[in-house]
Amino acid sequence: MTAIRHLDPLDRLLDSAQNALVTLLGRPRAARCNPGLAEPEVVLDPPERRHAAGLMRINHTGEVCAQALYVGQAAVARDPATRDHLLAAAQEETDHLAWCADRLRELDSRPSLLNPLWYAGSWLIGAAAGLRGDGWNLGFVVETERQVEAHLEEHLATLPAADARSRAILAVMKQDEARHADHALKAGARRLPPPIPALMAATSRLMKAVAYRI
Repeated sequence: MTAIRHLDPLDRLLDSAQNALVTLLGRPRAARCNPGLAEPEVVLDPPERRHAAGLMRINHTGEVCAQALYVGQAAVARDPATRDHLLAAAQEETDHLAWCADRLRELDSRPSLLNPLWYAGSWLIGAAAGLRGDGWNLGFVVETERQVEAHLEEHLATLPAADARSRAILAVMKQDEARHADHALKAGARRLPPPIPALMAATSRLMKAVAYRI
């Protein structure tokens, strides 16, 4: 993720393109140590391994979407403080992306084949949210993070009992998402009108159903 700095509109678009290439084709580096490494690796039976990999593929795809959302929102944010807030959150999401990718490799699995599609759609949604103004921009962050918190809680409950490495990663991710939402609220987030959260939840359910398998 590019370091936080003030950019003109063309630079912001170029920065977005660079982020897309690194997210989709590169190997993003985490700034923090992978929390899963503190847990012992265990041998899961094949159904457990497939299920754990499916859940971690969903979470990896979610982090791809988060990168795109935040960078799309930052590209059109009007207030430098809002833009810096979004890019700081995106940097932490880069940690999550790297951790999920590491865990997928440990589980002998791969990311979703549809990640380029998820990224493009999420960037456009983020940019559209940002064009409504910074209050709506931050409101979108709050709703996104609250929904992510909920699905992480679900995954923590359904992971194989022995998969402590995946559980450690998701627990830290959940804490980070809650903090991002709280910071956005304090920065002046506006509450989104009722149809939007429902549409976001429906899109998330579709993404999770597809990413689990593809």
